[in-house]
Amino acid sequence: MKKSIPLIPAIIIVGITFALRASNNMVITTLPLIARYDFHFSSILIGLVSSLAAIFAFMSSGFVNSRLNSRLRKKFFVGFAILYAIVFPLFYFSNPYNVWLLASFLGFAMGLVMPNIMTYAGMAEDQRTRERMLSLYTLALSTSLILGPFIESVVLLKVNLFQAFLVFSIFAAIVAAFSFTVKFPQDSKFQRVNVNVWRRTGFKLSIALNLMYAIPFGMLTTFGGIFAVESFKASYSLATALFGLFFATSFLGRLLLTINPPKNIWTPIWISGSLTIIGLLMVFLSPNLMFYIIALFILGIPHGLTYPVSLISLSRSFSIEERNVANSYFSAIMMGLSSFIPVIISSVVNFFGIRDSFALLLPVSVAFFVIVVWIYFNERSQAKERKQVITR
Repeated sequence: MKKSIPLIPAIIIVGITFALRASNNMVITTLPLIARYDFHFSSILIGLVSSLAAIFAFMSSGFVNSRLNSRLRKKFFVGFAILYAIVFPLFYFSNPYNVWLLASFLGFAMGLVMPNIMTYAGMAEDQRTRERMLSLYTLALSTSLILGPFIESVVLLKVNLFQAFLVFSIFAAIVAAFSFTVKFPQDSKFQRVNVNVWRRTGFKLSIALNLMYAIPFGMLTTFGGIFAVESFKASYSLATALFGLFFATSFLGRLLLTINPPKNIWTPIWISGSLTIIGLLMVFLSPNLMFYIIALFILGIPHGLTYPVSLISLSRSFSIEERNVANSYFSAIMMGLSSFIPVIISSVVNFFGIRDSFALLLPVSVAFFVIVVWIYFNERSQAKERKQVITR
């Protein structure tokens, strides 16, 4: 691959990533509304049904996808992409009983599809091309998260929440169509190697950075729409559209990283940590809908920066032979953690309410930001020691 972004792989990555994330996010943000207002689930049950997809994504990614060779992984990838397209419209027929099965299957399919797209995006050997492709991949994620909620918002002006799944089934069908075009690395070149990922600064940094933001993001996707409806009397259509505003600033951050990958990743890391804390405080204090919208704009910036910076950090910390192992562990850990985050969040909301729960997330994000800062200063100290050894 040349240093400029290769056109055909870029089109494939953007197409399948946009369709998969737009349809998957539609489930994540719409299912809590259905669970609350149609199935009359408690806050704990809303968290449980929201976490099912992540639980099964963790299982399929960590215990199935990571153990398959390239040839079988390709077959599973295409097969479950097709099944994803078949099952998605069945949410139209969901009820308080079968919704658990539908959410579980969708998560299982995601665990077999999404990690392989990320691996495909990071196949370039040239560092600058690879980081641009990874940023393009995350940019496609942001684009889908902007346009998806706006599309659903318009759709919900004409149809109900259940019927919206039929419209978004178009995106699920696109995932199946594009799945045949995704290339997989050869096992001989990308074979699994023994590497202690936790000894690498880039891996620890990626995990801590994502945890700093993953919990607030889980709170926003699970209860952000409900918070807008119950606190500010927003309609379902407006509550859904707010997610598009949130992802608009996320898009801008990822666009910047795609155009110009950062030489020093610590600058976007400091920005992400600071704005996460400020945004959470503003949500807690928000007296009206406009103030809440501004808070979402602010929280969108760290959402746009943390994930691509994490992928760049991983790619810089591991050799091309080790990178597949690092990506597998990273994906499995993040999916495993996200599987119980909605359960924890829903339990907190059940006791303290949505607004106060945002305040309780502040010390959690601060704690992980402190870990990120510790990694930063530890890396600087090690770099100075290495420099002193060289100059002796």
